[in-house]
Amino acid sequence: MSEDKRTKLSNLIFYIALTIELVLMIAEKSEISLHDCESMVFKCTFALTVLAVIIMKHGKREWIAIGVIAAFTFICWRFFSGKNELLRFSMFMIAARDIDLKKVMKYIFYVSLAGFALIALLSVVGVLGNIYMITDYGRDNAQELRYVFGFGHPNTLYGCVFALSAMWMWIYGQKSRIISWLLVLAFNVAICLLSKSKTALAICIIMFATGLLVRYWNKIAECRIIYILTALVTPVFCVAFSVWSACVSYIPRYHQEMKCHDFIWRIDELLTNRIHDLYRGNERHAGAIETWKLFSDKMSEETFDMGWVRLFYWYGIIPAVIISLLVILLIYICYKKKDAMTLVIILSLSIYTVVEATFVSRFIGRLFIFPIAAVYLWEFFSRDKIKEERS
Repeated sequence: MSEDKRTKLSNLIFYIALTIELVLMIAEKSEISLHDCESMVFKCTFALTVLAVIIMKHGKREWIAIGVIAAFTFICWRFFSGKNELLRFSMFMIAARDIDLKKVMKYIFYVSLAGFALIALLSVVGVLGNIYMITDYGRDNAQELRYVFGFGHPNTLYGCVFALSAMWMWIYGQKSRIISWLLVLAFNVAICLLSKSKTALAICIIMFATGLLVRYWNKIAECRIIYILTALVTPVFCVAFSVWSACVSYIPRYHQEMKCHDFIWRIDELLTNRIHDLYRGNERHAGAIETWKLFSDKMSEETFDMGWVRLFYWYGIIPAVIISLLVILLIYICYKKKDAMTLVIILSLSIYTVVEATFVSRFIGRLFIFPIAAVYLWEFFSRDKIKEERS
């Protein structure tokens, strides 16, 4: 089989796997129960991505790299965490080597947009899901009304809008006029107000402020300092804050005998008890620093909101550190490519993950950044020698 035919076939298989993952993700965002079929679907898409990788043409160095990655993620799964996400994610990203990135991102955007719109429509017409929910969201109001539009939780609703907005910025942001930017921003603000999410509103403002800066200041992509500052925020500050949160989570919520306790209380108040819940959210204190391990174990399955903490807790310190280093490498690649818009997406996504765990998930469909990261990392590592060896 010629290399061109290999590429077309592997890309077709990749699109099939991606479509299945996107449909599963959309269904999971609604109030449809999928617990009985999730595992089977994951196995199916994993098999498809492995098949795509096998069909692709690789040089000797690439096969060695693929073997090392597969062995490491397999060991993490079988001997430690019992979670196969790292293996599935790595195979998915390897299978994305030869994709047309722009087309794939547009495909993810429009499939997600259609799916999310359908969820909202079914809710509004009364077929599936609630338009709003009245309950206690942990903010001292037992009868708080927040809109969900079929997504089950107001934070889930905005998480979907955030993902769509980030994809729109990456695909169309550099060429769109100010009116388009303002319309997308207005929609984000409206959803934030309807879902009553103050944290989402703050992250929304950060994302659009930095995005507009990149859009209308052409020289900023050449400024080295913005890449350095982004690397300091993510993953350095995001990880440092998450580690600190895990360390102080044992302190009682209203224990204010010392100034430092008062400071922790104020930060936790802004995060609506997220730090407190790391220790007191369940009997095992899942998420608190004493539950972190070099490699996670099969008992560590609890969920909580702080995404970076969940990353370290679910998969272990060593895998999470490797992921953090890959984020730094991705920022360096953005610097080499003078790609400031991707930098904005990385920054916004990382800050969002400090307080929400939407993107620390077993659902590949949620992780719209994967195709971008996959192509950029392959371009970086596939230097001339590797390309020559493949040909």
